[in-house]
Amino acid sequence: MSIIIRDAVASDTQTILDFIIELAIYEKEPDAVKTNIEETKEKIFGKNSSVKALICEKDGEAIGHAIYFYNYSTWLGKYGIYLEDLYVTEEKRGLGAGKAMLKHLAKKALNEDCGRFEWSCLDWNTPSRDFYEGIGAKSQDEWVGYRLEGDSLITFANS
Repeated sequence: MSIIIRDAVASDTQTILDFIIELAIYEKEPDAVKTNIEETKEKIFGKNSSVKALICEKDGEAIGHAIYFYNYSTWLGKYGIYLEDLYVTEEKRGLGAGKAMLKHLAKKALNEDCGRFEWSCLDWNTPSRDFYEGIGAKSQDEWVGYRLEGDSLITFANS
């Protein structure tokens, strides 16, 4: 049986959360996941959600997921797709699942007249970076990412 990519549904929430935790472990941040099943379900499948998810299956088994949302390019005047997470469980890597999910989202971007499809990757993650460059993606090395979270977000917002 081939790899199937489908839109995630609310009953996939536990699977998605399991993949989020596996990804955090892979990215050397096992204690970084603060969400739970209820919050994950609400944020992805709730009435006001702007987050979307895909499930990748092989032989009826969920082997990976993608979490994405739409952003907007002021220069292009078009929406884009931002891939927040792409994950394939370790024992199922090398089957083409990651590439299939990326291609699914690339086609979605084209079909919806998006100007970009983009994501971030940790600088030390050489296997992923090599994979992305192998499909023609270009790293945006001139951009430096910034983030406010936790205490720094609270302090700044209340200053």
